[in-house]
Amino acid sequence: MRKCLLFILSEIFMLASVSAQSTATSVISRYILQNEIPIVHEYAGFLKLPNVAAESIGLQNNRSYIMDMMKKKGIGNILLLSPLTPGAPAAVYGEVIVPGARHTLIFYAHYDGQPVNPAQWAPGLSPFQPLLFTKSLEKGGNPIPYPVEGNYNRDWRIYARGASDDKAGIDAILNAYDAIQKSGLTPGCNLKFFFEGEEEKGSTHLDEILEKYKTLLQSDLFIICDGPVHQSGLQQIAFGVRGDTRLDLTVYAAKRHLHSGHYGNWAPNPAMMLAALLASMKDENGKVTIKGFYDDVTPLSNPEKKALKEVPVVDEELKKELGLRAAEMKGVSLSEAINLPSLNINGMQSGNVGKLASNQIPTYATAVLDLRLVLGNDWKRQQQKVIDHIRSKGYHVIDHEPTDAEREQYEKIIKVVASADSYNAQRTAMDLPIIQKVIAAVRSTTEKPVVLQPTLGGSLPLFLFEQHLGAKTITIPIANYDNNQHGENENIRIGNLFDGISIMAAVMMIQ
Repeated sequence: MRKCLLFILSEIFMLASVSAQSTATSVISRYILQNEIPIVHEYAGFLKLPNVAAESIGLQNNRSYIMDMMKKKGIGNILLLSPLTPGAPAAVYGEVIVPGARHTLIFYAHYDGQPVNPAQWAPGLSPFQPLLFTKSLEKGGNPIPYPVEGNYNRDWRIYARGASDDKAGIDAILNAYDAIQKSGLTPGCNLKFFFEGEEEKGSTHLDEILEKYKTLLQSDLFIICDGPVHQSGLQQIAFGVRGDTRLDLTVYAAKRHLHSGHYGNWAPNPAMMLAALLASMKDENGKVTIKGFYDDVTPLSNPEKKALKEVPVVDEELKKELGLRAAEMKGVSLSEAINLPSLNINGMQSGNVGKLASNQIPTYATAVLDLRLVLGNDWKRQQQKVIDHIRSKGYHVIDHEPTDAEREQYEKIIKVVASADSYNAQRTAMDLPIIQKVIAAVRSTTEKPVVLQPTLGGSLPLFLFEQHLGAKTITIPIANYDNNQHGENENIRIGNLFDGISIMAAVMMIQ
């Protein structure tokens, strides 16, 4: 009888919490609707600041802008958390302490961005001149001025570097808190804000920051706002991310370019050699053939397997949208594929093409391999598996330009530069009580299903939070799935930005 009473009381409390959450969501939605013009105006100003990860002045300007946004929104204890390494980018920190709160959440996003090549962007677009379009360029969107009154169409898009990855995350988080306080509401938990400036370079010094400020950065959960919603357009929550590492390969042949007529069939062609080597790393079904590549993968738990089965299958729609007849891995869905380690060729180069093409045998060929890791993989071991495979194909592996003596001694020479800016995968259990509260909060913001994804396809250094802080993490991405992050014509759909504010506010209200 007592257990029954406790169950009833628990259900009443849960219903009351859901009702309160729904009421708060309605209040926040009304605030966003009434403040769309200033929200987007502030965001466009943010996007005008170049944030290429390798350019320190631009990063400093972005940090200043973020800190100014935080001050205007009433966030306290605003600090720059500097790593031990001089000159490395600092993280921006702030906090809101709520008397009597039982939980502390840290909201993470990053302010640095990928490099840009303006020549690759669509005519009329400039990476750091954010322009508003009626819809995506692929669907015939046209540029329009930013409105000075009225409301934004949710399908309008802003094009700029960082618009989705990951200034959208910072903007949604800060405006979520602003919406809460200006609507007369109070967060349900202590809030901490942590905005990193080196994610696109592999978070090389993040471990130094986490270790140095370990006490300050204690929490019940890190909320990561980075990445896109599910390809179905549904909001998703990811409980893990892939790790990432890289290998740069260069195959060498003759010391100078040779006439392809005089020396073809005689002089080794490095482009052909590299192509054959790369082709040996995968079979015709897209499976990596490198020995032991999949051996140390940690299997999904039963709850994770169940969640994976419920992820909407969008493969056929995506293939049609992208102009693909078939997927690389036959018989494996997209959701299943991102839960496996992968080997991708980011780029290849040898000789010249197009108008610059000439009848020659090049002196070298180079390629960049991107290895995505899942739970159980170690990035150093995964690199070594690839290097061992290269050696098995008869190559002498070096880490420098070949000497004349090496050229005379070895038939096949390859330089391999293994990236140290790497990190392993991370995954959080789905059934933790605090996780269930977050899931309920996100669901309160939409009438549509929320996709629960064991692993997000992209990579973030979340294992460092677990390693240095003992922290759990969960990723709530908000960007539209067709945002072109890391590429030309990066964009954010206005509706996704506004939805992101609502979602982050709902999470801040959990108790």
